[in-house]
Amino acid sequence: MKSVIYSLLIIFVLASCGNKETEEKKNTLLFPVIGPKKLNNGDTMYHTIAPFSFTNQFGEKVSDSTTKDKIYIANFFFATCQSICPRMNTQLGRVAQAYNTDNEILFLSHTINPSNDTVEVLAQYGAKYGAVKNKWHLLTGPKPAIYDLAKTSYLINAVEDDGTAEGFIHSEFLLLIDKQKRIRGTYDGTDSIMVNKLIEDIKLLKTEK
Repeated sequence: MKSVIYSLLIIFVLASCGNKETEEKKNTLLFPVIGPKKLNNGDTMYHTIAPFSFTNQFGEKVSDSTTKDKIYIANFFFATCQSICPRMNTQLGRVAQAYNTDNEILFLSHTINPSNDTVEVLAQYGAKYGAVKNKWHLLTGPKPAIYDLAKTSYLINAVEDDGTAEGFIHSEFLLLIDKQKRIRGTYDGTDSIMVNKLIEDIKLLKTEK
């Protein structure tokens, strides 16, 4: 009888260890979270995107609630940009095309020149790059709010600069944001190889528990 009880205890311990290992695997991040982090009662608190509210190219409100339970890709541009923006948004269009039928994925492009980039301008610009309604949102709003979101949430540059040929400085990065509003990757939107990696990383992120 003792040997039977001992055997049952061993099986229970092994099963518990297996369940713990399985649970740990479920909660393992497949690739790093970008940005500052801190400990809170032993738990790691990661940098997240702050709440926001802007208007898209169809005159609709788009906020952090829109991205609830979604993976999304964010970037910054302006419609009259002739340097990196055409290349970046062409590449972003390629990513959008790859996920056009995937309801888990969204795309948010923020203008850094809202005084020029009205809803009508953004609608024309979006049509040029194949932006699908309810999938790829081209966003405008108050300039301070856009610039602050770029700097403090997405951790990239977006500034007005009269010393440049086009008057603005912004990042060429496409940012991959997970369902917990954490930055999971930055990709040079002018580099097709990096954009290929983004397409694959989205697939990987979708499998993360």
